[in-house]
Amino acid sequence: MTSRLNFICQKPLFDIPADVTYLNAAYMTPLLKEATARGQQAVAGKLHPWEIGISDFFDPPARACGLMADMIGAKAEDIALVPSVSYGAAIAVANLPLLPGQKILVLADQFPSNVYPWQEMAKAHQAEVVTMARPMEGDWTAELLAALEDEQVAIVACPQAHWTDGSRVDLIALGRACRAKSVALVLDLTQSLGVMPFSVKEVDPDFMVVASYKWLLGPYSYGFLYVAPRHQQGVPLEQGWIARQGSEDFTRLVDYQSAYLPGAGRFNMGERSNFMLTPIVIHALEKLNEWGVEAIAEYLSGLTNMIAERGQDIGLKVSEEVFRSPHLIGLGFEGGVPEGLTEFLSERKIYVSVRGDSIRVSPHVYNEAQDVENLFAALEDFL
Repeated sequence: MTSRLNFICQKPLFDIPADVTYLNAAYMTPLLKEATARGQQAVAGKLHPWEIGISDFFDPPARACGLMADMIGAKAEDIALVPSVSYGAAIAVANLPLLPGQKILVLADQFPSNVYPWQEMAKAHQAEVVTMARPMEGDWTAELLAALEDEQVAIVACPQAHWTDGSRVDLIALGRACRAKSVALVLDLTQSLGVMPFSVKEVDPDFMVVASYKWLLGPYSYGFLYVAPRHQQGVPLEQGWIARQGSEDFTRLVDYQSAYLPGAGRFNMGERSNFMLTPIVIHALEKLNEWGVEAIAEYLSGLTNMIAERGQDIGLKVSEEVFRSPHLIGLGFEGGVPEGLTEFLSERKIYVSVRGDSIRVSPHVYNEAQDVENLFAALEDFL
């Protein structure tokens, strides 16, 4: 595992041209070159399906789940493969109790995949979704802890880092408070896992879901669901053959089994083997685990601190360091983002996103200080 002191920019491992400044990992990340090669090899493998063995249905996805478990301090059997955050959230909805009049907490402007399922659940149970207002000082944690004093709160569904600006939630404190009050905690870590430390042992969520195409350097339509052991006897969304015990014996698939795979195995999506995407995911997770999430967070925090300082120097608003994430930051403009700014930046091959009144800047391991300089040289020219 790479130490914090010797972690360096990994841009040579990506196909990013020298004249491109890509600071938009929160949108999606490029694949590693080696991961792409493995994916291409996997696609080519479908030319010769007779070479795809039974073990290929089981061993690669098990490897992917094991790597995810290593990252979050779980066991491999606690992890299921899912195609999206909404799929994982739907599993949580199907397996958590909710009484009429109870409340589900979400954050203001939370990503829709972790809002819509709760709205439907509340409607079906005559319950209520309570949207936490954005705190003036950026301290989501304090607001959530205060809201938990309401005895009607049954579920908290939130991220670790807000997708619009990187403002963060202290999940260890939140998890402790939820357990003390018997409140379920469901996490969407798509905007933080892989670049912010997270441990299920410390947080103990009921469910955690993550899509791979952002900070995990993976492909679209591939994600992971952590299911706490207390929910592993629950109800899956699908009744696929591969989630049942004995499924590795293709000669006896019609000896229908009532027993599921152990752990979170019953919650796996259909066709979880995903021969073409799984090799890409495996290589990406191997690299992230090799580098170490703590080392990555330390490296990226140096870049976001530079971005914050430079932003403040030209009059932009940034959240306090104590409330922001190491990898994702919003630069706020008084009166909104100036018209034409993103087009101007794109003409210079500088890529960020606009979210509300801010531009969202999100570096990853392929970025370095020169990318920050490129961004602010362009901003100063525009402003």
